[in-house]
Amino acid sequence: MSRAEEFEDLRPLLFAIAYRLLGSVSEAEDAVQETWLRYEATTTVPTSTKAFLSAVVTRISIDVLRSARSRREQYVGQWFPEPLVDDPYADPVRSAELADSVSMAALLLLERLSPLERAVFVLREVFGFSFPEVAEAVGRSEAACRQLAVRARRHMDEGRPRFAADRRDREELAARFFDALREGDVDGLRELLAADVQMVGDSGGKAPQWGAGIFGAEKVARVLTATLPWLFEIGGVMEPHALNGQPGAIFRYRDGKVVSTLTLDVLGGKVQAIRAVINPDKLGHLGPVADAWAVNREAMRARRSAPGA
Repeated sequence: MSRAEEFEDLRPLLFAIAYRLLGSVSEAEDAVQETWLRYEATTTVPTSTKAFLSAVVTRISIDVLRSARSRREQYVGQWFPEPLVDDPYADPVRSAELADSVSMAALLLLERLSPLERAVFVLREVFGFSFPEVAEAVGRSEAACRQLAVRARRHMDEGRPRFAADRRDREELAARFFDALREGDVDGLRELLAADVQMVGDSGGKAPQWGAGIFGAEKVARVLTATLPWLFEIGGVMEPHALNGQPGAIFRYRDGKVVSTLTLDVLGGKVQAIRAVINPDKLGHLGPVADAWAVNREAMRARRSAPGA
């Protein structure tokens, strides 16, 4: 098998590692491409191509993550990962870990870790690498990596909900949520929301959103039914779709361009959190992106001109 063929076989794994470290589809793709360029240029014949390439993409991602931290500290408003439609890497033995680690909630927890803690946690806990492999990838001793793993696991466990929702129950509740949203049913939405539900958007200051967030079932239900139906009124569409392994939807303008995405955190038979990505810089991998300001202005004009408005 040629180097190029070996690399292509491992590309899904390399992207999966990089995305979990960076929370960015575009940056993960760049890290994978840089990994290929370094692999192509080296004269080294690795004992394990998988271990070698995983180490390279991890080190590249750590460097990117360190430089990105200062940018994220200056980010306007709430920062969310770029929405991921499909995880290209599948491993039946670790399917639960893979699904959990790509959720918006888990990626936001990973943001709390140092770059090294994050890398060790992702390689060890998510992908099941041995400690010698992890140590080689991050350039630290096995003993240091074990300590990093313990700290990372503790931080992750402290932030996770105690019980996960059953997948079927979660999908059924999400279907009811999106039906009520499409119909503008305030009461129907309210009964699906946790009393302390939070709805937060990531616009990066580049698209309209709901300030610092909307909190509480009554307010969230009313804001949703007062805004999104007008997107549908001007020809916009909502495409329910799993995003980051969670129930979600992609919203498009009538010309098919992407306006935003939305994901739901479901726990205890209720929607606990609603996260919207509206920043156009984070939506380009889903297709051409709409001018969210223009779409919002048109929707508001339609709302003001409606009978009884």
